[in-house]
Amino acid sequence: MLKYSFSDLSFATRAFDNGVAARLKFPNGYEASVVRGDFTYGGARGLYELAVLHDGAIVYDTPITNDVLGHLTEGDVTERLNEIAALPKRGAPSN
Repeated sequence: MLKYSFSDLSFATRAFDNGVAARLKFPNGYEASVVRGDFTYGGARGLYELAVLHDGAIVYDTPITNDVLGHLTEGDVTERLNEIAALPKRGAPSN
């Protein structure tokens, strides 16, 4: 069962690119940044871009992605949110 959903995101308007942006923090210390706008990957088609953050900075070394993810549907974003939530705490030993 999915714990997080696209509907958990609270978007704010980004006037500089006719877009929207939201962040969602997880108990493991990670955060998701989800954006859509004129200059985001897929934004012109109404799709979203997602970055994995830790301590407010994009991280490029998770099993989810080594960059930002673009061209995401709402369903894709929901899947990525739950993958981020399932990551072990950063710096914690893996099993």
